[in-house]
Amino acid sequence: LGERIIVHGHVLDEDGRGVPNTLIEIWQANACGRYIHVRDQHPAPLDPNFTGAGRTQSDASGYYKFVTIKPGAYPWGNHYNAWRPAHIHFSVFGHSFISRLVTQMYFPGDPLFAFDPIFNSVPNEEARARIVSSFDLENTQPEWALCYRFDIVLRGRNATPMENG
Repeated sequence: LGERIIVHGHVLDEDGRGVPNTLIEIWQANACGRYIHVRDQHPAPLDPNFTGAGRTQSDASGYYKFVTIKPGAYPWGNHYNAWRPAHIHFSVFGHSFISRLVTQMYFPGDPLFAFDPIFNSVPNEEARARIVSSFDLENTQPEWALCYRFDIVLRGRNATPMENG
């Protein structure tokens, strides 16, 4: 249940070349802002038909694509009335499971950006812009799903900000 979306893009190296055969995993809250996880006690409803996770592999040009539901914002209790902006978590694996990069993809224009310490932990405004997807009308499917582009740059000065850990 919720707004069906397409999320697509390329996994790129520092020179803008596609990285083929990259394993990409996503996980996210449902449209009501609830994860299917025992620790998520947010009273929003669960959708029994939505797992909140997916996995794909980039093709020979580094291209990937997911069809999912736009996640909802959710409260997270780190201070009074604290809400996380809508986002999708991405794991990008290298040729072994020990080489894993994790980032988050946000949606353009979210009013919660200014209040989110995780989003704002990326100190550089240009780098923060690289974790915000772009609305992609050209690849939206009429009367079926809106589309967002999220390219992931693994290294270099235009790298997508990744989580530490």
